[in-house]
Amino acid sequence: MMRPGMWLKEALPHGLLGRSLLIIVMPLVVLQLVSAYVFYASHWETVARRLAKGLAGDIGAVIESMRAFPDPESRRIVLAIAAEKMELDIRFTPDGILPNQPVPPPASFLERAMNEAMGERVQRPFRMDADSLEREVVILVQLSDGLLEIYAPKKRLFTSTTYVFILWMLGTAMLLFGIATVFMRNQVRSVRKLAVAADRFGKGQDVLGFKPEGASEVRQAAQAFNLMRERIQRQIQQRTEMLAGVSHDLRTPLTRMKLQLAMMGDLDGRAELDEDLAEMERMIEGYLAFARGEGTEAPVETDLPALVEDVAGRFRRQGAVIDLHSEGDLTMPLRPVALSRVLANLIGNAIRHGRSGGHVWVRVGRRQGAAEILVDDDGPGIPPESRDEVFRPFTRLDPARAAAVGGVGLGLTIARDIVRAHGGEIKLEDSPLGGLRVRLRLPL
Repeated sequence: MMRPGMWLKEALPHGLLGRSLLIIVMPLVVLQLVSAYVFYASHWETVARRLAKGLAGDIGAVIESMRAFPDPESRRIVLAIAAEKMELDIRFTPDGILPNQPVPPPASFLERAMNEAMGERVQRPFRMDADSLEREVVILVQLSDGLLEIYAPKKRLFTSTTYVFILWMLGTAMLLFGIATVFMRNQVRSVRKLAVAADRFGKGQDVLGFKPEGASEVRQAAQAFNLMRERIQRQIQQRTEMLAGVSHDLRTPLTRMKLQLAMMGDLDGRAELDEDLAEMERMIEGYLAFARGEGTEAPVETDLPALVEDVAGRFRRQGAVIDLHSEGDLTMPLRPVALSRVLANLIGNAIRHGRSGGHVWVRVGRRQGAAEILVDDDGPGIPPESRDEVFRPFTRLDPARAAAVGGVGLGLTIARDIVRAHGGEIKLEDSPLGGLRVRLRLPL
């Protein structure tokens, strides 16, 4: 069962624009409610009572005039004056009697006010019908010698200020809400641009045309982002230039050593020296690839299934069996060379460690707003407690086996570094085939 606090948190807007508008709208709504309560509790009730007393007073005056001048001609004159001066259409029925029905309780404040006014000003039995006619209220008053039927216009009991007040209240509220929405959308737009720029930079994509705008705090955050981006790019450039020099300096003495060994001819221990030099070259290439991180390649629109098919084709030509299943077109901005290296590392690991002689299962599809690649094998797998450890640099769970295949413990580290540069993630799981499943997710 969801707690009240959690329910309220889920019900409230999650975006900055919605929350900002809620902060503006809530006081406005409270103000309107308080204003409406004050209006209806004081002004409207006071006006309604006065209108009811005025109508009841006119009816009482007509009844008293008819009592003072009981002859038919005088009564006709009184009713004519009431119709002309008081807007009351009054009809007298001699010996008429009120319907013998129970009096229903007043259904509205207006009926209660009219009951009070008639009891105070007329003090005679009466019935009131405010619903049968559209523009008139029918009031029946019992006299000693007959029934008085009065048709009074509803405007004598209703005031238009009520509707004018409501219209003004709603109109001004909507106007202020519209103005607030326009201004808040402009402020939120700059925050969204900053978020998009940070997301693109985090995925290694170019951030073009981004400049600080909006409120001073947002501008300050955007300027800090630009400075951070420049520092990171400068550090990457300096690291790349340094590693290029290191690569040149290390490869030169290795090349001289190879030449010297070749000129020495067959000597005791030469084979071991050749193997040591080859191992040193592999290690240097692995160290440089790890530090470089494939960060200089620009993202381009790439057909992901075609890229996976190309990598799988290389292993098939070497005799491996790749069971590849793709779920349709998936074109997205990628660094194809770097991602090919990741896929080659993952499929190569699955081939080396599988039990079925190089049989690997690969799946490519779209899952929950991301492109997903699954690589399954039927090998011994990796224990759950060691799955985070294999991503650390220079970590080899089986050093003897890694040395036999020429590994230096950097393959998965480089793979995760490249995938994270795309904004994705790599996870190791149990495979339904009994071995290891590698799940690679890239945001679309």
